[in-house]
Amino acid sequence: MRKAAPYLIVIIGILALALDFWPGLKIPFQTDASGSPRTVNIVLGLDIQGGAKVVYQAQPQPDGKTAGPGDMSTIVGIIERRVNATGVAEPLVYTQGSDQVVVELPGVTNAADIEKLVGQTGRLDFVPLPTNVYGTASAPGPQTASQGQPLPVPEPPLFSGDQVASANPSTDSTGARAVAFTLKSEGAKLFGTYTSANVGHFFAIVLDGAVISAPQIQSAITGGQGIITGGIGGFTAKEMNDLVTVLRYGSLPFPVAEVSNSVVPPSLGAEFLHQTLLAALIGILLVFAFMLIYYRLPGAVASGALIYYGLVVVAFFRFIPVTLTLAGIAGFVLSVGMAVDANILIFERSKEELRLGKTLPAAIEAGFSRAWNSILDSNVSSLITAGILYWFGSSTIRGFALVLIIGVLVSMFTAITVTRTILRLVVRQDWARQARLFGVTEEEFLFRPAGRVRGEARGRV
Repeated sequence: MRKAAPYLIVIIGILALALDFWPGLKIPFQTDASGSPRTVNIVLGLDIQGGAKVVYQAQPQPDGKTAGPGDMSTIVGIIERRVNATGVAEPLVYTQGSDQVVVELPGVTNAADIEKLVGQTGRLDFVPLPTNVYGTASAPGPQTASQGQPLPVPEPPLFSGDQVASANPSTDSTGARAVAFTLKSEGAKLFGTYTSANVGHFFAIVLDGAVISAPQIQSAITGGQGIITGGIGGFTAKEMNDLVTVLRYGSLPFPVAEVSNSVVPPSLGAEFLHQTLLAALIGILLVFAFMLIYYRLPGAVASGALIYYGLVVVAFFRFIPVTLTLAGIAGFVLSVGMAVDANILIFERSKEELRLGKTLPAAIEAGFSRAWNSILDSNVSSLITAGILYWFGSSTIRGFALVLIIGVLVSMFTAITVTRTILRLVVRQDWARQARLFGVTEEEFLFRPAGRVRGEARGRV
């Protein structure tokens, strides 16, 4: 492991630099909302880059039933999945009061399209159209099912969208956009029976009371699979994707109405970001100054390792990607302090070993080995706490926890592997073997007790 450590550090450093500074770098095995390879970048939260905030209220059902806590939790989950499917990075969706849902959309300045998608109840009905009212392709009836309009004569549905097992973008026989769907067993059986007995008749697909398409049944559909076409003019790409999203993630158990909406200007987020980064920079520079003044040469090595740490952490942020909020930046700065804390434990232990009379290389090795248990216990405790926050916290808290988890793991690597490897190389140099560079006196640095020094040969790698 000792021989491989320098190569590992260099390889990770090169990868981090590529992820941090290579313009337009794309990751082939990650895709964005359009299905293209994702470009590596830092995703900023609503409080930094601005965006839209919309508040919805759950409306009573026609029979007077109102939404309870379980219903609100279902509504939040469906809305969050719908908005995620549009490509908005890490939207915040949470309840407010007993019947309201707040949706915060980072980077969105015109939320009208997403508001329309969120506001849809998403109730999909497959409705037979009787020939005496709607006729057939060869013999039109007195009424027609017009795309985008409610049925002039409401008909009971054969089954609803809860029988749709999956939905995906597709095309019809003419190459126009369509939505392919697969039905569950009960829906497939009902659809197969009905289409077998009504070839040539019309059949409406109705979303939230409006006709999406009213195709003619050209043949029996017995396999539980079919497509939804956009009728005359076809679907636009957005209409197709929105319908797929609604079918995939289900219908809302209660209709929702928009209560208010507001836009957080990017300038306000930029001001917050500037102030936070300035505070973080001042704090990190003070940490560097303390390490250089108090620990001298080891402090300089630790400062270099912290710069390496920052490059690796930012690379993780861009690769995953992590949505960076003001809380996330706070978590990053906190993890810097924890990385320094590990170095302080190591360096203090190394100074104690020097005072016991060990040689400089042996003191450095013993300092790392004997501080390891304390460092491990401290970081594991932090990881457990951050893990609890991540699994049980709100979206904002989860962002903070994820940043902290990444920071703690990387800080352990830099404190134990990077700093140790660099110090091993440095202490072999003649110029580095000076007491003033390690914060001890000449007497302590040169003291060698008679006989074998306790533990000198037992430092672990």
